[in-house]
Amino acid sequence: MPQFPYLQNGTIIRCLPGLRDILGLCRLVGGRGGYPRPLGTPQKYDPAFRGPIYNRGCTDIICCVFLFLAIVGYVAVGIIAWTHGDPRKVIYPTDSRGQFCGQKGTKNENKPFLFYFNIVKCASPLVLLEFQCPTPQICVEKCPSRYLTYLNAHASEDFEYYKQYCLPGFQKNKGVAEVLRDGDCPAVLIPSKPFAQRCFPAVHAHKGILMVGNETTYEDGLGSRKNITELVEGAKKASGILEARQLAMRIFEDYTVSWYWIIIGLIIAMVLSLLFIILLRFLAGIMVWVMIVMVILVLGYGILHCYMEYARLRGEAGSDVSLVDLGFQTDFRVYLHLRQTWVAFMIILSIVEVIIILLLIFLRKRILIAIALIKEASRAVGYVMCSLLYPLVTFFLLCLCIAYWASTAIFLSTSNEAVYKIFNETSCPVAGKTCNPETFPSSNESRLCPGAHCQFAFYGGESTYHRALLGLQIFNVFMFFWLANFVLALGQVTLAGAFASYYWAMNKPDDLPAFPLFSAFGRALRYHTGSLAFGSLLLAIVQVIRVILEYLDQRLKAAENKFAKFLMSCLKCCFWCLEKFIKFLNRNAYIMIAIYGTNFCTSARNAFFLLMRNIIRVAVLDKVTDFLFLLGKLLIVGSVGILAFFFFTHRIRIVQDTAPSLNYYWVPVVTVVIGSYLIAHGFFSVYGMCVDTLFLCFLEDLERNDGTPERPYFMSLTLKKILNKTNKRQAEA
Repeated sequence: MPQFPYLQNGTIIRCLPGLRDILGLCRLVGGRGGYPRPLGTPQKYDPAFRGPIYNRGCTDIICCVFLFLAIVGYVAVGIIAWTHGDPRKVIYPTDSRGQFCGQKGTKNENKPFLFYFNIVKCASPLVLLEFQCPTPQICVEKCPSRYLTYLNAHASEDFEYYKQYCLPGFQKNKGVAEVLRDGDCPAVLIPSKPFAQRCFPAVHAHKGILMVGNETTYEDGLGSRKNITELVEGAKKASGILEARQLAMRIFEDYTVSWYWIIIGLIIAMVLSLLFIILLRFLAGIMVWVMIVMVILVLGYGILHCYMEYARLRGEAGSDVSLVDLGFQTDFRVYLHLRQTWVAFMIILSIVEVIIILLLIFLRKRILIAIALIKEASRAVGYVMCSLLYPLVTFFLLCLCIAYWASTAIFLSTSNEAVYKIFNETSCPVAGKTCNPETFPSSNESRLCPGAHCQFAFYGGESTYHRALLGLQIFNVFMFFWLANFVLALGQVTLAGAFASYYWAMNKPDDLPAFPLFSAFGRALRYHTGSLAFGSLLLAIVQVIRVILEYLDQRLKAAENKFAKFLMSCLKCCFWCLEKFIKFLNRNAYIMIAIYGTNFCTSARNAFFLLMRNIIRVAVLDKVTDFLFLLGKLLIVGSVGILAFFFFTHRIRIVQDTAPSLNYYWVPVVTVVIGSYLIAHGFFSVYGMCVDTLFLCFLEDLERNDGTPERPYFMSLTLKKILNKTNKRQAEA
């Protein structure tokens, strides 16, 4: 039977015509006559090509125009939100009339604190629906400092003190019962402390009983006497109380005395990250092979241990019972007393061991290529050291995006008008309807419900602008994702252009451009803003869809429709996979854009087919680099975290009494650990982009060159040695 060989990067694929439809390989890449066709079209040899092309044109101009118009619209939305919004509605408390407490230029300028008549009602489920406590609230100069009831203060010299906690303009022209019925004054004052500009009861324990002042009961003025413990318990539920405030203050104190040591710890993490990247040039191969050997040894020990347990159970009563006869048991330790269990473990581990050994035998050359590329990436980073600082630029631009998005969202959410509603403790036919606080006392609603109050409920509106707020918020989120992805894409193209300049320099580093990073940054902005906008737009659309699905999933959690839940889970999984694929495709497309200057679709197609033609090398390199990055992050974060733990717990001292005294030693330790991880991630993101760029350049080098004097290889000597390739001119020399 005739065979048709096809040479692809040193690998011969033989397509048997009789088996073509069974194997599917030739059907996937098949050409005429049974000869396989490569996935995509490899780059043709260009004698003038010496790295990233400088004479290039603008790409994806339409997307660039769309991005410009979207940014103009985004700025317009921000201006509109800034014109209508008022962030004070989020920061400062408002009384029952929607007036701010403690704001200059208002009649409550000297009253910075919000006082609740009956804070127990703030624990009502109504608060979750209306976002407002169904009790009168007023702005006061200071929170109550002593216990006092209205009944006691009504006919005493304490009335002037009590009056400041009644509604503005209150006059002593009603009886006690009428005042409490109409809600003009609170029934009782209890000692309170301000928290977030709101007065919360100052609760303290006394002999296991909650006490407020020296009283345990109070008279409400309507003929009944109530236990003040109930009031305090309700206040605890409503406020979350002062423990959180004390915790926050102690954490803040810890930061004030340890901030400089935290900075020193982060500097140590930065030095360790840089040192690890440099050492990868010399230790990458050792670490990879040690890891592989350790995995083989661990699996071998597991097989030996399973055999020893199998032999130990020989002759033991009940050990010969089969797994099928035993059935399912909730106590899984029962299965460890069966010989059949250890036989199954031994077979599984043996299969895994054999698979790993076979992979090592057949993929050893590709593992060597991956190690050589990682070492070469370390050299490239060493020659383009300023690339390690570029994550600071990305971080700064992302902070601008986040700040603009957050401020716009706050201004949009606070651009509503004050809405007043009728609140009543008992059933009322007009409860929950909107009202006007100025005319409510003389309105029909007030006569229908004598005990009702017209008070501020929330911020809203019925105008066209207010109805469009939801759409504007969605547009705000969409633009945030688009711009954030654009910033990340700009960083990837910039780094790819710099490292590609290194790879395609024949005599390294002599042929390297003077400022490769700045040149790549300028090319990306001048020629490829549209391509970056196109790739980031695709990713932003998928991310917005995922956000919407998460929102719908939260709304469906209370539903009992299992099909809807199943469908939602499938959609979330599909779009998660789609997002990962688009990120992978964009990353490699940006590398091709940085090298050849082609548009996004062409670059994405060429990069995808180039990787598919070398899929095994891609998989091996990906796993090897993932392992090294994981090892590096664990090493850096673990080392700095352990050092910080021993230092802040006074177990080690640099000099006498160096470590500060802290309320919680874990505050600086956790901060140092998180900061170290972010620093290591920033360094390794640059390194990972370098590895991916050099890998694609390496694959292009193999396809477009053959080692002749006219078409020499640009790869390092180590890679040429692994692949048994040489430049003929160098070989003759």
